[in-house]
Amino acid sequence: MSSEIKLEEKLNLKKDFPVPSFDEWKKQVEADIKGESFEKKLITKTYEGIELKPIYTSDDIKNIPFLNNYPGFENFVRGTKASGYHSSEWEIAQEYSYALPEELNETLRYDLQRGLNSININLDLPTQLGIDADQSKPGEVGKGGLSISGIRKMQVLFDNIDLTEHPIHINAGFSALPFTLLFAAFTRELRLSLMNLKGSITSDPYDFLLKQGYLPYSLKQIFDEIKFSTQLMIRSNSPIRTIGVSGLNYNNAGANAVQELAFAFATAVEYLEEMLNRGLAIEEVVKRFKFTFGISSFYFMEIAKFRAARILWNNILKQYNVSEENRKIYIHGKTSQYNQTIIDPYVNMLRTTTEAFSAVVGGVDALTTNPFDEVFDVPDQFSRRISRNTQIILKEESHLDQVIDPAAGSFFVEALTAQLAESAWKLFQQIDESGGMFKAIESGFVQDEVNKIAEAKRKDFAKRKSILVGANMYANPKEELPEPKSPDYETIYKKRVEYIQKYRISGDDQKHKNILDKLQIIADTKSYDLVETAIEAYIDGAAIGEVASSIRSSGKEEIKVKPLKIHRASEIFEELRFASEDFRKKYGHKPKVFLAAMGPLKQYKARADFSRGFFEVGGFEIIYPSQGFKSTDEAVEAAIKSEAEIVTICSTDETYPEIVPPIVKLIKEKSPKKILVLAGYPKDQIEYHKKSGVDEFIFLGADAHSILSKLLKSIGVIV
Repeated sequence: MSSEIKLEEKLNLKKDFPVPSFDEWKKQVEADIKGESFEKKLITKTYEGIELKPIYTSDDIKNIPFLNNYPGFENFVRGTKASGYHSSEWEIAQEYSYALPEELNETLRYDLQRGLNSININLDLPTQLGIDADQSKPGEVGKGGLSISGIRKMQVLFDNIDLTEHPIHINAGFSALPFTLLFAAFTRELRLSLMNLKGSITSDPYDFLLKQGYLPYSLKQIFDEIKFSTQLMIRSNSPIRTIGVSGLNYNNAGANAVQELAFAFATAVEYLEEMLNRGLAIEEVVKRFKFTFGISSFYFMEIAKFRAARILWNNILKQYNVSEENRKIYIHGKTSQYNQTIIDPYVNMLRTTTEAFSAVVGGVDALTTNPFDEVFDVPDQFSRRISRNTQIILKEESHLDQVIDPAAGSFFVEALTAQLAESAWKLFQQIDESGGMFKAIESGFVQDEVNKIAEAKRKDFAKRKSILVGANMYANPKEELPEPKSPDYETIYKKRVEYIQKYRISGDDQKHKNILDKLQIIADTKSYDLVETAIEAYIDGAAIGEVASSIRSSGKEEIKVKPLKIHRASEIFEELRFASEDFRKKYGHKPKVFLAAMGPLKQYKARADFSRGFFEVGGFEIIYPSQGFKSTDEAVEAAIKSEAEIVTICSTDETYPEIVPPIVKLIKEKSPKKILVLAGYPKDQIEYHKKSGVDEFIFLGADAHSILSKLLKSIGVIV
């Protein structure tokens, strides 16, 4: 017999493997899930209210209007550049929270030599407010960013840094005007034209308002200042952007992608209208916008979000008859702090990697990746390097800069982009029809809507329906918890106060007279003329607080609203872990849980393993017997001997009616303070076991946070 295998001349895949229709596929799936609801089992509803299907086909995208668009054209869903990152790479940025210019300069120079190509600086709260250090309180100076007051420290800050080579981004709070004028004075001293610089010095009053809960001046005063900042860059023919619109704080407060987009663009329209009402030309103003969005962990939703953002901004500017070239949006993505953890912090590296990947695939113009230790420490060289190299690997090793809109054509991503854009547009219109973004903030609508989603997320994390590795699932019991650190703000305050007081009295009497004269002129001027006078005052030696108070000699009118509740999802579990750690430091051991594993291995192992993981999330020490107990007396004796505060019975539903009552009875007699927990939730036995003396039940889907909190309070770990 011949062993030769003969193949037909032509291989016909279509004939041999016919493509089933969606209905045929669905019928087979329904048979496989054995009568369960297709919608309940396989349709996933997101926090955005979008229903995700288990499979997408060409039918899902046939009515999408942007499907045949090319990169760099029309609504820019596929990117604002025809050649993608080939013609213009994304900016590799990092945020810095160093308070002193000397420290920040040293760090910037180090990082710029190692792959960083964009400078991104936050100002501390006093500098954002236009207040010098000696007029501020200890603890405020340097918190969250750079403390700077005058032109000399600007020279220190940018010493030996080529400002023409790297984009410079300054997040300046509700109004950037005082700092913008200081920056302009500094560049003039260097004989450096603003025309040759790139980046942004942005004002974002609504972002400040929602984060801090107040604005210190009237909206009229603030928007007048934003107008002057914008005019300066327009008249200087500088590409520096001046108007910031950030969705980051919504993201960090737990908002969904629809809210982040809608609130950002409702804000942008209001800012745009304010500038147009002050006489600025729309074609110039729209080029001054910089959008910042947070990047969350739902990979495909984030890709769709950045694509949808380009559609929405294009649609808005079309209504203003803006030219196609100027309808291109500039997007800065920043990885979210919402899902960053203090415990098991190295997992943050993995979270940041997937978030950065989605941002690049989504086509951001600039990207900031958070150092893994940012939420509990001042990032050091190592954490900054890992953060920076995450992006460099995506570029240099994964070659994501070599592909143009890789998500294009995906039935899933295209459909998700369209749904997300449509949902965000509806919410945007709702805000617009209700009087605009400021009214929505003032009434609490924005905050309440974000809180609804944040609470839904909190419940899912508490029940471990949503997972944070190392925090609410897969905790590492051997981990040494990091001690959250913060800079020495007292020392920073003293240094800055000492410096600014010396700075004010330096120079001759004529120089001081010139400064005072110019400050008075600024106070008396409410037109663009104050810009030139303020720049000259800075060059003469004025401090930012002096210039800001002169600009704002009128317009003092505090606006107060309910702030956003910015938080991290893992905080509720971290509180439990740190409480257990404090207990260990005080008593020499963690609170203990004894697992009363009953019967042979196959009878108890599944629930014993589940129980161990459940309690480790709360910081408990688990006493896990090497083998199951053969009798209730044996289990009770071991439980009492363990001195554990909690005993958890682990077996099967079938054995519980027989073994639970005697175990509970004996333990309660011998050690009444012990808490008895049952692993599992046999619905038809619950009342029976409660009457027997079972205190708590743990099971898949239980509110782990609530149960663990209750138990830790019961044994005195949490007061």
